[in-house]
Amino acid sequence: MTGLSFFRQLRRDKSGATLTEFGFVAPVLILMIMGIFDMAHSQYTSALLNGAMQKAGRDLTLESAGSQQNTIDQRVIDEIGLVVPDTATITLEKLSHFDFEDIGEAEEYTDDNNDGVCNNGEPFVDSNSNGQWDANRGEDGIGGARDAVLYTAVVSYPRLFPMYGLAGLPQEVELRASTVLRNQPYDEQDRTIETGNCV
Repeated sequence: MTGLSFFRQLRRDKSGATLTEFGFVAPVLILMIMGIFDMAHSQYTSALLNGAMQKAGRDLTLESAGSQQNTIDQRVIDEIGLVVPDTATITLEKLSHFDFEDIGEAEEYTDDNNDGVCNNGEPFVDSNSNGQWDANRGEDGIGGARDAVLYTAVVSYPRLFPMYGLAGLPQEVELRASTVLRNQPYDEQDRTIETGNCV
């Protein structure tokens, strides 16, 4: 067999072509399958987290919520813990405000030098009574009667499938859910106003 006829025969030989083609397709196919499972798990966890937060929000509006906070928080953590790895971090935060319009707002101050910063002894309204100016005027906890409360949960856990590097995704998944509620009007709302000076 001459060299030329050998190359002609080799060119017509298709045995092993399927294996070679699968070698090209397999990595993309596996990445897509893992990505779909990863995305589905994140969406399911997010839906479960939002549901748990809505239920906790309803429970926290009751007058007895002050004595039940730990139980309500633990219920949220337990429900989320069913679908995330044991190494997951679940952080819960409650910030109470005088009214809904205060949520996410900075404490008011008098900008005497017009530099857009609370400094140089400028007076401010200490809405959360912590003795310093804050970019968020919410006070830790669920507050008192008629207060508006922002209840937030942040869940962080390592991805379940080792495809994040190939897809350019971060190793950690972070999901966040919030609910806003108003405490029942079981008493008069605290209208005390404290002031301070910016440093």
